[in-house]
Amino acid sequence: MSGVLNENSEILYIWSMLGVVRNVGHVLYRVWFYILVTLPILLFFPLLLLFTISEKTYHQFFWLARNLWAKPILYGMGCFPKIEREQRMKKGKSYMLVANHTSMLDIMLMLIVSRNPFVFVGKKELVSIPIFGFFYKRVCILVDRDSVKSRTGVYRRAQKRLNQGLSICIFPEGGVPDEEIVLDHFKDGAFKMAIAHKIPVVPMTFLDNKKRFSFTFFSGGPGSIRAKVHSFFETGILSAEDTSTLREEVREVILRDLI
Repeated sequence: MSGVLNENSEILYIWSMLGVVRNVGHVLYRVWFYILVTLPILLFFPLLLLFTISEKTYHQFFWLARNLWAKPILYGMGCFPKIEREQRMKKGKSYMLVANHTSMLDIMLMLIVSRNPFVFVGKKELVSIPIFGFFYKRVCILVDRDSVKSRTGVYRRAQKRLNQGLSICIFPEGGVPDEEIVLDHFKDGAFKMAIAHKIPVVPMTFLDNKKRFSFTFFSGGPGSIRAKVHSFFETGILSAEDTSTLREEVREVILRDLI
């Protein structure tokens, strides 16, 4: 009997040690992520600063962010993008890009998926992130979701960017949902804006980002990150009354792949 107990104790000890090693690995993986996020910003700081002085040089900033920031982060994390496209965006045309939101990798993957320069509409709170926040507030359309005035101002700023030939990107869940939620309810903003400005909605499903780098601290690991770009939803003949229908149809398309 004592032999069995000793054997069980040894197994439990081995499992506990494996858990410790696994957690240390998760910590190092996250530390490495923040190094990869910060290092290119520091290396290319003068160029990034130069290209964010004026909106006229945003295309150059986007190229830098896509090729010298997003790509090194994803490949450096061992997260290799695999993109399936049902339809391709045309160069020089503006779109409303929407996707499910589960991870900080969503920002990098969106930059990889779209060659067309776009501007994120994002939460004002992210400005407080050191270094990243400095450039975030200079190039993104910020929104304070608790302020009606701020939400209204987004439409005016988005129109200005669309007039410059850019696209807009919004994660329509309005934030990152709890881990157990596959896909949260969508807010109206992205779809109202797409209808108001008569631009196509481009739904995307990010299938693996939660698995690779979720907001649960002791989790994640390298591997492929799949993105599926679905057929676009045209908005040319839609009116404001069609917002909820468009919103739910887009959500259903994204949800179908997630489940």
